[in-house]
Amino acid sequence: MSHSSSLSRRGFLRGFGTLVALPAFESLGTLVQAAPAAGAKAGEFPLRMAFVYTPNGKNMAHWTPQKDGSGYEMTRALKPLTEHKDYFQVISGLAHDKGRAHGDGGGDHARANASFLTGCQPRKTAGADIKVGVSVDQIAAAQMGQGTRLPSLELSCDEFRKAGSCDSGYSCAYQANLSWKTESMPMTPERDPREVFERLFGNQVKGEEDVARAKRDFYNKSILDFVMEDTRGLQKLLGRRDQEKLDEYLTSVRQIEKRISGNGGVKKLPPGLKKPAGIPDDYAEHLRLMYDMMVLGFQTDSTRVATFLTAHDGSNRTFPSIGVREAHHGFSHHQDNPDRLEMLAKVDEFYSEQFAYFLGRLKAVKEGSGTLLDNCMIVYGAGISDPNRHNHDNLPVLLAGRGGGLKGGKHVRLRGETPMTNLYMEMLDRAGVQAEHVGDSTGKLSGV
Repeated sequence: MSHSSSLSRRGFLRGFGTLVALPAFESLGTLVQAAPAAGAKAGEFPLRMAFVYTPNGKNMAHWTPQKDGSGYEMTRALKPLTEHKDYFQVISGLAHDKGRAHGDGGGDHARANASFLTGCQPRKTAGADIKVGVSVDQIAAAQMGQGTRLPSLELSCDEFRKAGSCDSGYSCAYQANLSWKTESMPMTPERDPREVFERLFGNQVKGEEDVARAKRDFYNKSILDFVMEDTRGLQKLLGRRDQEKLDEYLTSVRQIEKRISGNGGVKKLPPGLKKPAGIPDDYAEHLRLMYDMMVLGFQTDSTRVATFLTAHDGSNRTFPSIGVREAHHGFSHHQDNPDRLEMLAKVDEFYSEQFAYFLGRLKAVKEGSGTLLDNCMIVYGAGISDPNRHNHDNLPVLLAGRGGGLKGGKHVRLRGETPMTNLYMEMLDRAGVQAEHVGDSTGKLSGV
């Protein structure tokens, strides 16, 4: 790291095989190192955009507020988010028409995933000739991600399958991906938080990264041990408040690193055992680590665009930690059975709790006089509303953050059926991203 007076507010701590991106510091220069976000003025904090997908619809009776506007009461599914109410809005009435069959028969779960960010109907094939459309995150990344280390970040908690049929003759690629760079090229998500961590903090010199990781594992060292010299140099340049900010940031990085690696590494494994992959057995911990990766990516301006597939639609995951031991997809076809509806409601609460954790982490990061969440636009939702009927209208959607002038604390109920891609067009416009359309969009969604 260069310790000159011309340092930008953002910089890096460098070491062998390591590049630790830093948050912004007021003590240093006036400009962000990466290019301003599309539509942003020089010196402003960049705007970030994220899309979080939850599977198998919702128990809509426990999701949708009764009242509109700012006076609505938090429903059961939304209550875990109560402390963040002023930072998100509930939007009812959005639809993905391209999630419907339109003559293609079964496959609603594949279409729900494939159409969620594209607004396009996937070609029904189990072969290599997959085709859907360019997703909104990649439209954004093409303009917002030009000055960052990673134009976009794609995450998932599911294993990736790119071959074979997964839903009524649809390729597994449709359910395994949210993000599509072209109509036939998905952006494969990463499910191992350790690999994501290495992407964020490696120096992108492959040989050095591998050796550095091996040393850390063998000697039980932290990635921060490799940048100590630069850290000491930077501390001398910072004011007291920024020194505290640096200490808080590095402590957070180390805590996440410990959670990923368990005890920090193993010198010698017993015969027949492999190095831990970094994926927690506990699903909630896995989700939170992936949310932490997004926070770190945004906080350090390593990326400004992210997608997170918490689980693919049609997922048969169980939730023993909340007393739900049946398969999610199975009981989502509830047939109005009270026991199944109750299990569905519990799972909806579970996912809301994890999203609340994410919003809390974003609010804890200070940026100027505000927080990181003030500079974000985040969509949280699903491609199916009532899973018993595979409905693709009146989708359960939250729009969180205050980036681009968004206002939280309200329930927006749209009249008629509005393409969800109209919301994406509005977000792109607020981010200064030029786009003629997203999938089946018919305009921009005002009033959010």
